[in-house]
Amino acid sequence: MSSTDTLTSSQTSTNAQVLDATTHANIHDKLARALGIKTAQVNAFVKLYDEGATVPFIARYRKEKTQNLDDAQLRALEKSLNYERDMATRRLKITELLSTQGNMTDELQTRIDNATSKLELEDIYLPYRPRRRSPAAKARAAGLDVAAQAVLTQEITPTEALADYQVQSTITDDSGNEIEVDFSDIEKQLAGVQAIIVDEWTQALGLLDSLRNGFAKTASIVSSVASDEKREVGEKFKDYFEHSESLARLPNHRLLAMLRGRQENVLGLKIEGEDAPFIDKIIQHFEITAKAPSERSEFLSEAASSLWKDKWRPHIEHRLLTEKRLAAEADAIDVFASNLQHLLMSAPAGPKVILGVDPGIRHGVKMAIVDAQGHVMSDSEEKPVIATVYPFAPDNKMDEAKKVIDELLSTYNVDLVAIGNGTASRETDAMIKEILATNDALKAKAVIVNESGASVYSASELATDELGNLDVSVRGAVSIARRLQDPLSELVKVDPKAIGVGQYQHDVNQSQLADSLDKVTQDSVNAVGVDVNTASPAILAHIAGLNRNVAQQIVTYRKEHGAFDSRESLKNVPRLGAKTFEQAAGFLRIHNGSNPLDATGVHPESYALVDSLLVQADKPLSEVIGNDSVLNTINTTALAANDDNVSVKAIMEELAKPARDPRPEFKTANFRDDVNSIKDLSEGMTLEGVVTNVTAFGCFVDVGVHQDGLVHISQMANDFVADPMNRVKPGDIISVRVISIDEKRGRIGFSMKPESEKPVRPAAKSTVEDTGSDEKGTRSRSDRPSSNRPAADKRPTKPRGKRQDKNNANSSHAKAPRTEKAEAPSKLGTFGALLQEAGVTKNKK
Repeated sequence: MSSTDTLTSSQTSTNAQVLDATTHANIHDKLARALGIKTAQVNAFVKLYDEGATVPFIARYRKEKTQNLDDAQLRALEKSLNYERDMATRRLKITELLSTQGNMTDELQTRIDNATSKLELEDIYLPYRPRRRSPAAKARAAGLDVAAQAVLTQEITPTEALADYQVQSTITDDSGNEIEVDFSDIEKQLAGVQAIIVDEWTQALGLLDSLRNGFAKTASIVSSVASDEKREVGEKFKDYFEHSESLARLPNHRLLAMLRGRQENVLGLKIEGEDAPFIDKIIQHFEITAKAPSERSEFLSEAASSLWKDKWRPHIEHRLLTEKRLAAEADAIDVFASNLQHLLMSAPAGPKVILGVDPGIRHGVKMAIVDAQGHVMSDSEEKPVIATVYPFAPDNKMDEAKKVIDELLSTYNVDLVAIGNGTASRETDAMIKEILATNDALKAKAVIVNESGASVYSASELATDELGNLDVSVRGAVSIARRLQDPLSELVKVDPKAIGVGQYQHDVNQSQLADSLDKVTQDSVNAVGVDVNTASPAILAHIAGLNRNVAQQIVTYRKEHGAFDSRESLKNVPRLGAKTFEQAAGFLRIHNGSNPLDATGVHPESYALVDSLLVQADKPLSEVIGNDSVLNTINTTALAANDDNVSVKAIMEELAKPARDPRPEFKTANFRDDVNSIKDLSEGMTLEGVVTNVTAFGCFVDVGVHQDGLVHISQMANDFVADPMNRVKPGDIISVRVISIDEKRGRIGFSMKPESEKPVRPAAKSTVEDTGSDEKGTRSRSDRPSSNRPAADKRPTKPRGKRQDKNNANSSHAKAPRTEKAEAPSKLGTFGALLQEAGVTKNKK
């Protein structure tokens, strides 16, 4: 398993050891209710998980024990389990601390037991957290608590309550350490008394809940430019220079934009809201107006104001903003993970000879040919088949470039040409298509390939190990070719954050992001399986049970001893123990080995069961694999009763379609030859394109003009679209119609609606801009935005891939009413303004 999985598993295991059986049972029951599954299923998963089993292994080979929970359900269960164990451990600690302090009450225990988030737990403990240097603690150490209690309980003025107070010459805290305080005059003494009263009132947690809920409904978040000097350098945040909207209805992506602006010292943020109604509620709660004499009532009213303004309101503002930030971050991570999963699981072209092309202008067009196995081909002199041509300005060696490319395509029987989608992509595509059209003998087809992160891979240590004999500039062409051949195997070599399907990825919790993306990658790799004799250490590291060290050991052993002949021989690899073998073996394929089952998804632990099936069929394995007619004649009734792990039915299905690839069939978008740049577009034009990213406010589509255009959520369908991810996925090929073009700003608006549904276009006004963009305000391939689905502080219960819309998921203005089709800002006019709402356009490098 990955290092992240190991850490998480170790941490949750430690927490589990602290908790008693009743707590465990309560957690399991809670998770079962939350996920809509049986407690027995939760118990079965937890037992396997705590024994070190990975989610992919449990999902594939322990279905009988979990009663067919799939990987999405198991991932949600895993996340929930870890979160609830953390919560339970913290509950236990807070209960222990309060009991030791002598502050525990039945009411507090009930609140602790009912807390639903870590933030709520910490709020409960906050008033009781020792603060030896707080004003209240100093006042108590100085002996002012007697006067404070007198003011609270007796009809006496504050000054009278202090009549018998004697200033102490030496004041020490509860640890016996001397502290320097000055309560020599009456004003300072009164301030000390008031501090003690305010501190005692902070324990009214029920009142705090009521005030927080009321404030949350009415508060607004206000952003402003930090200074005039920041107006120019922070131009991409200009729509937030003077902006205010409801905090409760603030969309996640706009909050992240504001927080980024604050982080870059361009914006100042504050929460605005009323004070008087909440101070009045405090006064009513403590019945202050009824206190006599009037001096006492006035003094306590001042304390109520101080409680709100100095204590509770700052705390409430911080908690509300923290909850919103955690929700936005969790949502951004969740959507990033979903987009990454679809990208990793995109269709492979398969074992074909591919010419990889990394387009460029001044530095030339770099090319390399890979064979059906993904290895760089060699010429007759055993040199790698690579080339660089300069068909464009300033060299303009077009004829020479065509000749070189034609020769490469002809000599090496190239099946596909993979062209990176960066600078000069369409020009290169046009040139190659002209070559193919001129020479009828050529069978290749040109395909545009997303090259995001290829340059990152080229300069990586892994690329040096794999392609050390090639210049860094050529390695990108190899990576582009391999991406077309097998996207999963190649993309796992790149940091997911460099692939280009995330938004605000540097602003969210990095450990949570890494953990989420690692799990997505692991699930994708194990769903497909890998050929252990050709796989790189990068992809092997994501196989269930393996980590980077063991993956490297497998490759090293393979180099020293030759190809593995069987799964059983994997046990000879150093550091690959019995438990690791159990977790990994079923996902590692060995083709043309001594045992045909090693090329299937049948786990070695079930080989004996397969032998029993063969006895029933009275046929050799070679006549059974892939033969439905034979498999359907086998009587499995007696065998099923003895199977405790994978069912006989599952094994039969695997034998019928051994090692079936779950990825879709390979197909490509047909970009129009007469559309190569934004200048070639016109409104009303219909184009075929590839979905590059899906966000809360729509999806971005590449039609081959160097900028991805936006299909706003309101333009995705005639009916209401709750969540764009329910309509399209990254990699989908769709038809779009151009509805707006802003050439100056590099923004294109598309619609997926039928042409009869043309949008109304009133005059555009300035709108809030989501700044998931680069320094120039244009959306780059390496930093595509992803949507921000609302989420709670506690987010572990929803399986990935089954997303549900929340009421502020769309990129709508906070004050806009919800319409039948979509939430749209009241200020939005042209679709260019909708693009401004998204705030991100895209320039290919």
